Amino acid sequence: MSKRPAIVILDGYTINPGDNPWDAVEALGSCTIYDRTPPELKVERARDAEIILTSKVKLDAATLAQLPNLRYISLLATGYNNVDVAEAGRRGIPVANVPAYSTESVAQNAFALILELTNRVGLHDTAVKKGEWVRCPDHSFWKTSILELDGLTLGIVGFGAIGRTVARIGAAFGMRVVAYNPRPKDPGPLPVRFLPLEELFAVSDVVSLNCPQTEDNSGFVNSALLSVMKPGAFLVNVARGGLINETDLAEALKTGRIAGAGLDVVAHEPMLADNPLLATPNCIFTPHLAWASLAARRRLTAIIAENIRSFLASAPVNIVNGAYLRHP
Repeated sequence: MSKRPAIVILDGYTINPGDNPWDAVEALGSCTIYDRTPPELKVERARDAEIILTSKVKLDAATLAQLPNLRYISLLATGYNNVDVAEAGRRGIPVANVPAYSTESVAQNAFALILELTNRVGLHDTAVKKGEWVRCPDHSFWKTSILELDGLTLGIVGFGAIGRTVARIGAAFGMRVVAYNPRPKDPGPLPVRFLPLEELFAVSDVVSLNCPQTEDNSGFVNSALLSVMKPGAFLVNVARGGLINETDLAEALKTGRIAGAGLDVVAHEPMLADNPLLATPNCIFTPHLAWASLAARRRLTAIIAENIRSFLASAPVNIVNGAYLRHP
């Protein structure tokens, strides 16, 4: 590899729309930065790259076969399902991700959605701006009942770093916290009780999805699981959109089977115009921004630079395809 390796960032806009410079990465090589790369241009743009940085651009086996100079891939994210990590490993290409950079940001967004569902700040802000407070004969009014989190049960699916942080915040609100994780976890000092998945859905007033998506759990939040939830319960998803059967959730919301949902992610992103949840009552959205606080994006960039620096020093870190990796 050259002393100043050719680095290509294929889709950097969401990490740096103008407020998070790439200086630390640019110091490590000859850097070409693209805001976005459509599928038909990815090979052309990456053909001479020794190091590729990608967030969502897919690097499958067919693409990797056309990149003869490629020596290293760093994800601009924690997830890496857009890269064929096994094929990269067979080609001797390490693939690194960025773990735990957005834990606080994602947990905070989970509670932004929870509080919007319970307090309906947006609804009342709109009412005030339409003049309803001006016309109100009383000093105070509300268009829907406000719920206190204190004493409610928060069910957390997935007890990794984000799930633990959600649990800590929930406990601070006075919520009873229960959790489900496929493998047992030590809750440490957190007041958390572990339950089977169906029981968690049945007893929780708020269910927060904080687990990775795998082949085994795609669409697991379906009509059967939604049917055991309390009629007044809320579902929040800041994990992966594919965890939820969106048709089943839309039906549960339309029929009042559950009270509401707050989603930061959907199965297809950007969202499709015919997504059934768009026309569903009591479903609120943020556009996959839970990860994207400025502090989180700055941590992300710093870790990416350290990933590359470690690779160049022949001591790579955060490698996700070590089981497949071989050196040609």
